Amino acid sequence: MPEPHELSTGPGRILVAVYGVLGVAATGRSSVQLLGDVGRAPLAYSLSLVAAVLYLVATTCLLLGTPLARRVALAACSVEALGVVVVGLLSYTAPDLFPDKTVWSHFGQGYAYLPLVLPFLGLAWLRRTSPRRRR
Repeated sequence: MPEPHELSTGPGRILVAVYGVLGVAATGRSSVQLLGDVGRAPLAYSLSLVAAVLYLVATTCLLLGTPLARRVALAACSVEALGVVVVGLLSYTAPDLFPDKTVWSHFGQGYAYLPLVLPFLGLAWLRRTSPRRRR
Protein backbone atom coordinates (compact mmCIF):
# COMPACT_ATOMS: atom_id res chain seq x y z
CA MET A 1 0.00 0.00 0.00
CA PRO A 2 1.44 3.41 -0.96
CA GLU A 3 2.22 5.95 1.71
CA PRO A 4 -0.32 8.78 2.01
CA HIS A 5 2.29 11.46 1.28
CA GLU A 6 3.63 9.75 -1.83
CA LEU A 7 2.03 12.40 -4.04
CA SER A 8 4.38 15.07 -2.69
CA THR A 9 7.62 13.14 -3.00
CA GLY A 10 10.06 12.97 -5.90
CA PRO A 11 8.73 14.84 -8.94
CA GLY A 12 5.55 15.46 -6.96
CA ARG A 13 7.47 18.04 -4.90
CA ILE A 14 8.03 20.16 -7.98
CA LEU A 15 4.38 19.81 -8.94
CA VAL A 16 3.25 20.87 -5.46
CA ALA A 17 5.68 23.82 -5.47
CA VAL A 18 4.49 25.06 -8.85
CA TYR A 19 0.86 24.63 -7.84
CA GLY A 20 1.53 26.58 -4.65
CA VAL A 21 3.27 29.45 -6.43
CA LEU A 22 0.52 29.64 -9.05
CA GLY A 23 -2.12 29.50 -6.33
CA VAL A 24 -0.57 32.43 -4.49
CA ALA A 25 -0.07 34.40 -7.72
CA ALA A 26 -3.64 33.80 -8.88
CA THR A 27 -5.03 34.64 -5.45
CA GLY A 28 -3.14 37.93 -5.41
CA ARG A 29 -4.16 38.83 -8.92
CA SER A 30 -7.83 38.01 -8.45
CA SER A 31 -7.98 39.76 -5.07
CA VAL A 32 -6.51 42.97 -6.46
CA GLN A 33 -8.81 42.81 -9.47
CA LEU A 34 -11.95 42.06 -7.48
CA LEU A 35 -11.23 44.63 -4.78
CA GLY A 36 -10.04 47.27 -7.23
CA ASP A 37 -12.57 47.37 -10.02
CA VAL A 38 -14.95 44.42 -10.04
CA GLY A 39 -17.36 46.21 -12.39
CA ARG A 40 -14.83 46.30 -15.20
CA ALA A 41 -14.71 42.55 -15.86
CA PRO A 42 -16.64 40.61 -13.21
CA LEU A 43 -16.64 37.31 -15.12
CA ALA A 44 -12.92 37.44 -15.84
CA TYR A 45 -11.99 38.39 -12.31
CA SER A 46 -14.29 35.78 -10.80
CA LEU A 47 -12.78 33.10 -13.02
CA SER A 48 -9.34 34.11 -11.81
CA LEU A 49 -10.55 33.62 -8.25
CA VAL A 50 -11.99 30.20 -9.15
CA ALA A 51 -8.63 29.27 -10.68
CA ALA A 52 -6.83 30.45 -7.55
CA VAL A 53 -9.05 28.35 -5.29
CA LEU A 54 -8.55 25.29 -7.51
CA TYR A 55 -4.77 25.72 -7.41
CA LEU A 56 -4.78 26.02 -3.64
CA VAL A 57 -7.07 22.99 -3.26
CA ALA A 58 -4.86 20.95 -5.58
CA THR A 59 -1.74 22.05 -3.68
CA THR A 60 -3.23 21.05 -0.34
CA CYS A 61 -4.55 17.73 -1.59
CA LEU A 62 -1.28 16.80 -3.29
CA LEU A 63 0.50 17.52 -0.01
CA LEU A 64 -1.92 15.46 2.06
CA GLY A 65 -1.94 12.49 -0.29
CA THR A 66 -4.71 10.58 1.47
CA PRO A 67 -7.23 8.64 -0.62
CA LEU A 68 -9.84 11.36 -0.12
CA ALA A 69 -7.30 14.08 -0.95
CA ARG A 70 -6.35 12.14 -4.07
CA ARG A 71 -9.97 12.15 -5.25
CA VAL A 72 -10.36 15.86 -4.51
CA ALA A 73 -7.09 16.60 -6.36
CA LEU A 74 -8.38 14.58 -9.32
CA ALA A 75 -11.56 16.66 -9.37
CA ALA A 76 -9.63 19.94 -8.99
CA CYS A 77 -7.22 19.09 -11.82
CA SER A 78 -10.08 17.96 -14.06
CA VAL A 79 -12.08 21.16 -13.48
CA GLU A 80 -8.91 23.15 -14.01
CA ALA A 81 -8.20 21.42 -17.32
CA LEU A 82 -11.73 22.00 -18.52
CA GLY A 83 -11.67 25.63 -17.36
CA VAL A 84 -8.42 26.55 -19.06
CA VAL A 85 -9.47 24.92 -22.34
CA VAL A 86 -12.97 26.48 -22.38
CA VAL A 87 -11.84 29.93 -21.25
CA GLY A 88 -8.82 29.74 -23.54
CA LEU A 89 -11.04 29.03 -26.54
CA LEU A 90 -13.60 31.67 -25.55
CA SER A 91 -10.93 34.30 -25.04
CA TYR A 92 -10.05 33.90 -28.73
CA THR A 93 -13.52 33.30 -30.19
CA ALA A 94 -15.60 35.62 -27.96
CA PRO A 95 -13.21 38.24 -26.60
CA ASP A 96 -16.13 40.50 -25.60
CA LEU A 97 -16.83 38.10 -22.72
CA PHE A 98 -13.46 38.98 -21.20
CA PRO A 99 -12.74 42.72 -21.21
CA ASP A 100 -9.72 41.95 -19.04
CA LYS A 101 -7.57 38.84 -18.84
CA THR A 102 -8.11 35.94 -16.48
CA VAL A 103 -5.53 33.41 -15.35
CA TRP A 104 -6.95 31.07 -17.99
CA SER A 105 -7.22 33.62 -20.85
CA HIS A 106 -5.43 32.59 -24.03
CA PHE A 107 -4.65 29.24 -22.39
CA GLY A 108 -2.68 30.86 -19.57
CA GLN A 109 -0.45 32.97 -21.80
CA GLY A 110 0.08 35.53 -19.01
CA TYR A 111 1.56 32.79 -16.81
CA ALA A 112 3.85 31.20 -19.42
CA TYR A 113 1.09 28.66 -20.25
CA LEU A 114 1.50 26.98 -16.86
CA PRO A 115 -2.29 27.03 -16.35
CA LEU A 116 -2.62 24.90 -19.50
CA VAL A 117 0.14 22.44 -18.70
CA LEU A 118 -0.25 22.08 -14.94
CA PRO A 119 -3.62 20.27 -14.71
CA PHE A 120 -2.51 17.69 -17.25
CA LEU A 121 0.74 17.14 -15.35
CA GLY A 122 -1.32 16.83 -12.17
CA LEU A 123 -3.63 14.27 -13.74
CA ALA A 124 -0.66 12.33 -15.10
CA TRP A 125 1.02 12.36 -11.68
CA LEU A 126 -2.15 11.20 -9.96
CA ARG A 127 -2.45 8.37 -12.47
CA ARG A 128 1.21 7.39 -12.17
CA THR A 129 1.06 7.21 -8.38
CA SER A 130 -2.38 5.60 -8.24
CA PRO A 131 -2.62 2.70 -5.79
CA ARG A 132 -4.77 0.80 -8.32
CA ARG A 133 -1.95 0.93 -10.84
CA ARG A 134 0.35 -0.96 -8.48
CA ARG A 135 -1.88 -3.95 -7.94
